[in-house]
Amino acid sequence: MKDGAAPFATTLSSWMSGHGPSSDVVISTRIRLARNLRGFLFPPVADRETEEAVVASVGEAMSSTGPAAMDYSLYPLREIEQIDQWVLVEKHLVSPHLVEKDGCTGIILDEDEVISVMINEEDHLRIQCLLPGLELTSALERADRMDDLLASKLPYALHKRYGYLTACPSNLGTGMRGSVMVHLPGLVLTGQMESLMSGLNKVGAVVRGVYGEGSDAQGNLFQISNRASLGSSESEIVDNLYALARELIGRERSAREALLSGDRYEIEDRVYRSYGLLTHARKMDSSEAIGLLSMVRLGSDLNILSTRVGDAFPELMVRMRRASLQRVLGERLDAGDRDVERASFIRKRLQAH
Repeated sequence: MKDGAAPFATTLSSWMSGHGPSSDVVISTRIRLARNLRGFLFPPVADRETEEAVVASVGEAMSSTGPAAMDYSLYPLREIEQIDQWVLVEKHLVSPHLVEKDGCTGIILDEDEVISVMINEEDHLRIQCLLPGLELTSALERADRMDDLLASKLPYALHKRYGYLTACPSNLGTGMRGSVMVHLPGLVLTGQMESLMSGLNKVGAVVRGVYGEGSDAQGNLFQISNRASLGSSESEIVDNLYALARELIGRERSAREALLSGDRYEIEDRVYRSYGLLTHARKMDSSEAIGLLSMVRLGSDLNILSTRVGDAFPELMVRMRRASLQRVLGERLDAGDRDVERASFIRKRLQAH
């Protein structure tokens, strides 16, 4: 493994490229595997000594895998500046819970930030693969390779009947949670989201905001994931999510066409007003910014806007956030100054397109 300063503070994660299968609707795909180590108390009840032993065990395991681990770096979170920890959250590489937790925690990252492993979050290990667009099969394959690498050196807590043992019962079995981050402005603007969410819940899917449980669905962005992993294989979970994602993609595209075939001037006006604000405003908070960026992305996808400014959407939705913005600018800012610099940053980025 590699040592050194945290390089992720200003880099782009691969999923932020804005490209990938069905990327007009699906921003990113995530596969997460929950694993715990045999012989250690699970994180919700573990003491500091146990947490430190888990981090040490994982570090030793990675160091002993030789060339297979050369592309990965392990960072104890206590050695990362707090602002950079929140950059990781904003890039969806770790959860807010990990950063807010008072204990011995860590993260493993690969060079392109496709693979991340949270250490001592709700489980000892949360292995994650994050790719742009709809790529559930590829994400599972890459997550499984990392899982195999760790399993070759670490004893997992595994039960013959219940599968992988996890802190939360809903993760028993495969320990797998798949999700897609989707941009659904068409369904929101046509008033279909409430009934759609009800239907998704009935078929065992979970709908959340972009930063997980308890977060708001800002910018018409939603995370759709499987509810439970016990009783289903990894391939079955992936197949079910593919089916749900394709249904959502079809409905969203139909809703967008309905917007164009209805009052076209209304949707064009909303898009151009949003673009005008983003390219001329001198002060903007993050909530307003993500809503306007969502409309500009929609306008780009519908060819209302002649330039491909929508391609910058995944990057901007991260870099205009509190911690990432300060890191990109290289200075600490109070709330008022952040609003000014956010507007300037977005304005320049869009004008560059």
